[in-house]
Amino acid sequence: MSDVKSQSLIVTMPDRSDVKVYLTPEQTRALDARLARIEGHVRAIRRMLAEEQDCDSLLIQMAAVKAAINQAIIKLLEGHIDSCVIECVANEEGKQSLRNLKRALSIVLKNT
Repeated sequence: MSDVKSQSLIVTMPDRSDVKVYLTPEQTRALDARLARIEGHVRAIRRMLAEEQDCDSLLIQMAAVKAAINQAIIKLLEGHIDSCVIECVANEEGKQSLRNLKRALSIVLKNT
């Protein structure tokens, strides 16, 4: 029997009746922790703004948040490919999964 932590979660999407593969619990926890750090960083920037700190410092901190978000996107894409896309390919749903990934990448790259 394999370790439950390394298995992908199976979830039913609320607006769909079919079952989809999701990130592993480890991937979900890591992404959540990364987002919590970003959230804390954004709160610190808001405090800096309220304290009327200099624009150069604000820009540097905002650039750090942007880089952290980019890293979160990369980790999510890696997790998505490792958990979801590979599982869909194995279940002969690869074409649709790759179309969805292509659409998501188009949106991500358009907004960078």
